[in-house]
Amino acid sequence: MLPIIAIVGRPNVGKSTLFNRLTKTRDALVGDIPGVTRDRLYATVEWDGKSFVLVDTGGFDSLGKARLSIEVTRQVEIAIEEADLIILLFDGKTGLTPGDEELYLLLKRSDKRLLCAVNKIDSPEHERQSLEFYSLGMDMVFPISSAHGYGIGSLMDQAIGDLPCLEGPQLEEGRRGIAIVGRPNVGKSSLINRIIGSQRLVVSEQPGTTRDAVDISFERKGVSYLLVDTAGIRRRARVKERIETFSTIKALKAISRCHIALIVLDSKDGIVDQDARICSYALDRGCGIILGLNKWDLLKGDPSRIRSVGESIERRLGFISFAPRLPISALTGKGVANLFPLIERVWKQLNTRIPTPALNKALGEAVRRHPPPQTGGRGLKLLYATQVSVHPPMISIFVNRRDFVRRTYERYLVNQFKAQFGLDLIPLKIVFKEK
Repeated sequence: MLPIIAIVGRPNVGKSTLFNRLTKTRDALVGDIPGVTRDRLYATVEWDGKSFVLVDTGGFDSLGKARLSIEVTRQVEIAIEEADLIILLFDGKTGLTPGDEELYLLLKRSDKRLLCAVNKIDSPEHERQSLEFYSLGMDMVFPISSAHGYGIGSLMDQAIGDLPCLEGPQLEEGRRGIAIVGRPNVGKSSLINRIIGSQRLVVSEQPGTTRDAVDISFERKGVSYLLVDTAGIRRRARVKERIETFSTIKALKAISRCHIALIVLDSKDGIVDQDARICSYALDRGCGIILGLNKWDLLKGDPSRIRSVGESIERRLGFISFAPRLPISALTGKGVANLFPLIERVWKQLNTRIPTPALNKALGEAVRRHPPPQTGGRGLKLLYATQVSVHPPMISIFVNRRDFVRRTYERYLVNQFKAQFGLDLIPLKIVFKEK
């Protein structure tokens, strides 16, 4: 479970610029997950060997000269609750404002780790502009420039040192953790109600009804499950209530706690860009993925619309072509009975452990069938392979030169292993290491 760092501050202090700096600099490695556009709310970042989730929270407006509104205060409290470390960003050119003071005091009253940075300090000669912020009573202020990179290293080294070590999902052994995720108003809560056979959750036609993640434990045929119903994830441009922005953070945390993400899609409306983003969130976390095609009953007797939905999935969600599709109707219950057999199949594949001899035999056959391409007159040599983890299965292949590995050949090996060992419903990761 990755720790979360939230960037907080007033509007126009440079939060998004800092977010972009940290997710694009050479020191911060960001996973290139298909389907995620540049306007995303979060990024998984690695800095100095430690990974975390970086969140751009948007600006907090102060109303009046020195008071934050009740609503804005509540929004900041949600940020405090969800983040493991907060970077409070000030504007060095504007100087200290009453809104900065109110925001700092609100954050300081929490027990969360807090770092304060003064932005728009482009060089050591301008650091004096950050001195007035010490009047707030903080022990250290980091003068930085989000635009030019000045001081970013010192800030992030301190942030990494202050991050807590979080454990993974605390699920009982054998319990299947299933996160129900999707855009607002696609029928997530209705589906859970249908699954558990009772009106345990509030169901509403109004998008955004479920603001918090809700855990539901139950057993079925002797197997223990944990269903996590999450708030609908909106495109950032459409999030008018900032509370729903932090509900997105809750959804990300729910995905990181679970083994399988059941992504509910609206068959009637078709597949949209945000569906691809949600799938990318789950893929980024290494979850098993099931696509629940809800409202399928509305397409009955219309072959052209059914074909259109299939083509849309192939076009927009091709990067998770392994994910099984399940046509369902949360309203009528049709197809829902097929969900748990499918979950068990995905669960079994996620837990697959491949014996090292069998794995290396498959690797040898794949290389003989299609040798790796030459690079600069020199060949890539794949020495041996071993499985290093499950959920999802990850295979480590030792090679003579890691920079000789081409993405097309990596995809070829992934497909060969998945076909050989029956892993057609889950993601499979390969990491290459130099011997």
